Amino acid sequence: VQLQASGGGLVQAEGSLRLSCKASGRTSTSYSVGWFRQAPGKEREFVGGIRRSGGGPYYADVVKGRFTIARDNAVNTFYLQMNSLKPEDTAVYYCALRTVGLIATMADQYNYWGQGTLVTVSS
Repeated sequence: VQLQASGGGLVQAEGSLRLSCKASGRTSTSYSVGWFRQAPGKEREFVGGIRRSGGGPYYADVVKGRFTIARDNAVNTFYLQMNSLKPEDTAVYYCALRTVGLIATMADQYNYWGQGTLVTVSS
């Protein structure tokens, strides 16, 4: 299984970005995809997640109301739409795939990871 994340970049505060995560390889239809982020000097944190077939999306409180997760099952691609971005949203964003089970908030529950994409929000 491979995950290809894209869409990061530099944006001003209150701006928007959309990240994409394309899953390829041998997957079932019941996996979950989580979005995580890691800022410099901080631990990786759960942003939100969605199941490929039903369930979710769920969001961390810190992004609820600003971020939206969606999926396009036809192309095995998952999206993280980020609106009203704040400088504290600056981080490397990762998508991750969990082959069995429900959406998890702990990074060690995921089996595959994308390469990460940097999001920088300037004030």
